[in-house]
Amino acid sequence: MWRRAFTAAAIAWAAALPLAAWIAARPDASPLYAFAFGVYAAGSIVCHQLPERSFHLWGAQLPVCARCTGIYFGGAVAAMTTLASRAAPHVRRILLLAALPTAATLIYEWTTAQMPANAIRALAGLPLGAAVAWVVMSAAQPEVN
Repeated sequence: MWRRAFTAAAIAWAAALPLAAWIAARPDASPLYAFAFGVYAAGSIVCHQLPERSFHLWGAQLPVCARCTGIYFGGAVAAMTTLASRAAPHVRRILLLAALPTAATLIYEWTTAQMPANAIRALAGLPLGAAVAWVVMSAAQPEVN
């Protein structure tokens, strides 16, 4: 039950990101602005929301940056696929390896003062989001001996 709720929440959040941008870009969507406002507000808690580091859809900035978008979409995909799989050993090693692409982009940014393209930042975040969702989903899965 808990795993299904986590999966539903991960998918809902990943879907809410482009939906909020779509609502924000529409002048006739005023009844839905409260939803979009809530998604952007939640995004501001976990993300810097810098426009130059974010994807833009329909002329509106997404509620989180490209890296966070990659992390959340990776988490949603991993949550869906983990429902059908069993937990694997070596969790720390998997998390460390999954964090390497994100760490590489951060090190590049910090040492060169240049930002990689948003697509690269998003792709770098996918493995980390997927690994974290896999760990969460696996932790809730009973062991089979």
